[in-house]
Amino acid sequence: MRDPLSVLTEGFTSFLFGKVETTRPPVRTSTGQAQAVYLPTAAPGLGDSGVIIGREVYSGKGYIYDPFQLYGQQLPAPHWLVLGESGNGKSALEKTYVLRQLRFRDRQVVVLDAQGEDGVGEWNLIAQELGLTPIRLDPTAALDMGIRLNPLDPAITTTGQLALLRTIIEVAMGHGLDERSGFALKVAHAYVNETIVDRQPVLTDIVEQLRHPEPESAEAMNVAIDDVRAWGLDVALVIDRLVDGDLRGMFDGPTTVGIDLDAPLIVFDLSHIDRNSIAMPILMAIVGVWLEHTWIRPDRKKRIFLVEEAWHIINSPFVAQLFQRLLKFGRRLGLSFVAVVHHLSDVVDGAAAKEAAAILKMASTRTIYAQKADEARMTGRVLGLPRWAVEIIPSLTPGIAVWDVNGNVQVVKHLITETERPLVFTDRAMTESSADRLADDALRAAEREAEERAAAFMEQHLKDLDDSSESTVA
Repeated sequence: MRDPLSVLTEGFTSFLFGKVETTRPPVRTSTGQAQAVYLPTAAPGLGDSGVIIGREVYSGKGYIYDPFQLYGQQLPAPHWLVLGESGNGKSALEKTYVLRQLRFRDRQVVVLDAQGEDGVGEWNLIAQELGLTPIRLDPTAALDMGIRLNPLDPAITTTGQLALLRTIIEVAMGHGLDERSGFALKVAHAYVNETIVDRQPVLTDIVEQLRHPEPESAEAMNVAIDDVRAWGLDVALVIDRLVDGDLRGMFDGPTTVGIDLDAPLIVFDLSHIDRNSIAMPILMAIVGVWLEHTWIRPDRKKRIFLVEEAWHIINSPFVAQLFQRLLKFGRRLGLSFVAVVHHLSDVVDGAAAKEAAAILKMASTRTIYAQKADEARMTGRVLGLPRWAVEIIPSLTPGIAVWDVNGNVQVVKHLITETERPLVFTDRAMTESSADRLADDALRAAEREAEERAAAFMEQHLKDLDDSSESTVA
């Protein structure tokens, strides 16, 4: 009920000055007419220099992204985390992104391909179309003179070699080395490097020295030679696994001659390694350190290091520490690290929570595909996503993802061209039926035609490498 004094005051004011308020009748109109009054707005994009990913769902604008172009302006670091359930388009995004990046002359990409299909890695088709041969690390093939990577390669500094040996042993043992075991390893490694000068030292030399340490190493610490031998026994047994165990053949000899580190795309095919075994993080540690010392150079090239099943790295404190150093070098040497993970809970609740948090903090770009509601809420909390983005993640359809580029959050639909399509889809084993596999000659002819179109596309793709410039939008 209104105050009587207020009513009396309003009446007196109206009598002196007239009615001061006007009544506006409601306006009835259509949404087509109202859009001229309430203009739509959209957040600013990331610029127009880089590779096109697709289009923003809400504004319809093209979405262009390039960590090298954005670094220092909109990005504090060029590293990228891709999350999401299987079957939502992560692999297609990675592959088209790499293909489009290769249109720039100063780009180079290394892929750790941990996913298998038809007996080969899923990047095999793209490598073939580019005229490249994947570096297939396979224990059975290695016994027949397959690919080898030597952890004691002279291209790796002695400090890097010792750090790598410690990581291999700690990953395999599941805990850090104690001081005595670490001392035995250090003196064995130093002796091998000092005495073997006519060839590459190999892991067998380390095992032999651990089993039969030199008296000088014991005298230096005023301990008995039997004590030094006992300290190094567990270390020798772990390294022996790489020499004569289930991982033999891949790391127990000189690095294979002829690995082309100047190719635009280098694919390490890890698909023959059990993804759930201890071999995978050991393998990634060796490859990562070997690349750090042989591939990354201050030559003004922009390099992309893409790791599938990256939880093997982020979830191991020992391997994660090696990659943290690599990521820090990335800013100075032009390296963008791309980690592909299915679930963030795989890493943030693991043994390497501290190291995982450090790596996630370095990833200024985060792309999140569809996840279950509980996983989406946890992802949003860890990554600091806005509430509206967290709420739509469970309802995202394949090919659509939430992109968070240093706080610039957009919903983006990834676009794939018809010429890219036969190169990037890798779920044939799940989508083909028996009738599909027994298709007639007409279907096989259509497949051959698609392959020919893809080959023609890649031929033009390579030709464009000579004509493109850094400011060209792919």
